[in-house]
Amino acid sequence: MTDREKEIIEIIHAEVKPALGCTEPIAVALATAKAVEVLAEYSKDIDSSAAQWRCHAVFEIDVAVSGNILKNGMGVGIPGTGMIGMPIAAALGAVCGRSEYGLEVLKDMCSSSVAMAKKLEQNCKVHIGLADTCKKLYVEASVRVDGSRDRAIAIVEDAHDHIAETSFNGQVLFSDHLGGGEECSSDRSRYGLTVREIYDFAKSADFQDIKFILEDRDYNLALAREGLKGDYGLKVGKTIRANQERIFGDDFMSFAMGMTAAASDARMDGCVLPAMSNSGSGNQGITVSMPVIAYAMRFGLDDELLARGLILSNLVAIHIKSYLGRLSALCGCVVASTGSSCGIVLMKGGSYEQVCAAIKNMVGNITGMVCDGAKVGCAMKVASGVCSSVQSAVLALNGICATKHDGIVDDDIEKTIRNLGEIGRVGMQSTDNLILNIMSCK
Repeated sequence: MTDREKEIIEIIHAEVKPALGCTEPIAVALATAKAVEVLAEYSKDIDSSAAQWRCHAVFEIDVAVSGNILKNGMGVGIPGTGMIGMPIAAALGAVCGRSEYGLEVLKDMCSSSVAMAKKLEQNCKVHIGLADTCKKLYVEASVRVDGSRDRAIAIVEDAHDHIAETSFNGQVLFSDHLGGGEECSSDRSRYGLTVREIYDFAKSADFQDIKFILEDRDYNLALAREGLKGDYGLKVGKTIRANQERIFGDDFMSFAMGMTAAASDARMDGCVLPAMSNSGSGNQGITVSMPVIAYAMRFGLDDELLARGLILSNLVAIHIKSYLGRLSALCGCVVASTGSSCGIVLMKGGSYEQVCAAIKNMVGNITGMVCDGAKVGCAMKVASGVCSSVQSAVLALNGICATKHDGIVDDDIEKTIRNLGEIGRVGMQSTDNLILNIMSCK
């Protein structure tokens, strides 16, 4: 394996990882969990050696978040609680969260910790406010325990699981700010990737080196099956699958739409199963992988071909997302479904040129889809993204490609991707602000 191949695998491990619950409220839970851990270590008023001390402590929690975190945390279900929003996520982070788990910070929660968190939230011990920051992804959690003057602060910024700073009683204990603010650039991918390099790697990498990506199937297929079994959210996936014979048809497109939307239904309504995320987003991880997984299931493809499709789909999404930043007004399913379209093309035997055509077709199709916050309704957008994904792949495989005369599409595939990034990161900034204002005033 070359050094660059090792780097690409490290990129995948950094950006594709399990996440329990919507990652914006989970970032809040991570910050509060870390702040409580700082209190336990430094405050002389706390006997952290006492069994289950956190479940008996009365925390006072103040959290300040960026606008995009607020937007994406207002209406989404929190796993295991039957509740929505960031206050209960913050309370759970304090009561049972463990920062070492990263995006699975709440995986140790149980019925007693949920009950205690609900009590904190109901007794107005948790306050969520808007932070004075220009960062898209920012969470500052300030925590103290009743009867003590000690206060600990933890900051998560730039990535959902990146703890950038901790402090105790005003003294900074740890600082690891990324320094560049948003991790995107108008002229270069964060990781220096290109579609050509991604395609070549997906095609040529040793299967033993990339078979780890099959965990994508383990996590997200389990979520899809749970979504089909239960009555989660708007039941988008379940409804599509139930009406396939009468309305949608028993074809691959409806199968992929139903399976992918079902996983989103479950996740956004608080299912306790983790998703395999991509670029900090569980829904993006679901949308980038489930159409590819569904294709392998429907047509009986072997694990190696599936792994190559998932490698390509995930890396294309990571590449595009690096121009957008973690959070923007552009719906993440645009990026994710573009990745899955490429994965389908590869598994169908498509060439590099056809993969580029699939990307251009996607950019020429659903670029304008906005993100109006994380919520159960995201499953409808996911289904629309999958529909476009399959359509774009089929067109590409038949030699049909959006041209430079189609809007922001350029002859150069990398310029096309940069154009999409500029639209989402810069052009839609006022849209982002307006969406937040509308949501906050309801």
